[in-house]
Amino acid sequence: MKKTAYQKELVIKATQKRRGTDNNKKDVMKIQSWLTLFSIPNPSSGTATEIDGDFGPATERAVKNLQSFHNLATTGIVDQGLFDKLCVGLKEAFEKPLLGNNLRDLMVEVAENHLRQHPFELNIRGQSNSGPWVRSYMDGHDGSPWFWCMGFAQAILDQAASALGKNFKTLMPLTYSCDTVGNTGLEKNLLSRYQKIRRDPSVIKKGDIFLIQKSRLDWTHTGIITSIDGDVIETIEGNTNHQGSRNGVAVMKRTRSFRRSKIDVFSIEPLV
Repeated sequence: MKKTAYQKELVIKATQKRRGTDNNKKDVMKIQSWLTLFSIPNPSSGTATEIDGDFGPATERAVKNLQSFHNLATTGIVDQGLFDKLCVGLKEAFEKPLLGNNLRDLMVEVAENHLRQHPFELNIRGQSNSGPWVRSYMDGHDGSPWFWCMGFAQAILDQAASALGKNFKTLMPLTYSCDTVGNTGLEKNLLSRYQKIRRDPSVIKKGDIFLIQKSRLDWTHTGIITSIDGDVIETIEGNTNHQGSRNGVAVMKRTRSFRRSKIDVFSIEPLV
């Protein structure tokens, strides 16, 4: 795999605790981030806390609440073993053994594996598009300017292609830009425009990458096509929300009408 930044999100340098002599601000922020992320699918867990790098009484209480949730001794101390429980979803998303034997099936399988782990961005020090999931998709980058929908799409492509011993960069460059992928698709004759798709929906195939067109050479959002049903595609996409925003907060499964939206499609066929 080319996108391996996620591995840094799975470890802390030392055990962290209140008034700990080995406390590390970056590690504490990682812990606080994962505690807060844990609270999203578990809103009654009491683990949401400020992400400021200070292992104070609030963070200690959040850790104890996490330990209680898992029926562990409530020490308020985070060693690597407890941290593993916090970030297990990220490890599962990127490292779960895959079952598919062709790229299109693998694209859907990998995207669904990520979706099940509730990838979500955080707002850290006033910066949206932040946190361990975003950094994992964006090769270590995060913060408000780092829209991460293409980072997510390429992470899925990278993981699926790597399972077959293939390099996704033979299909497109590593990029965070929908425009770069759109223009690459035009240059390689791999991008089907929405007008063609509306005339002949059979050109859409599961595992392909959709691009929402704003103008002829400007695309604003992307994701993975998981199925086609009539005039509708089902997708899994990052940096979106329930309204389908291009700057949302999560990975979500959505339905989109390709007859009502200007949806272009980048074919992954050369890697299949």
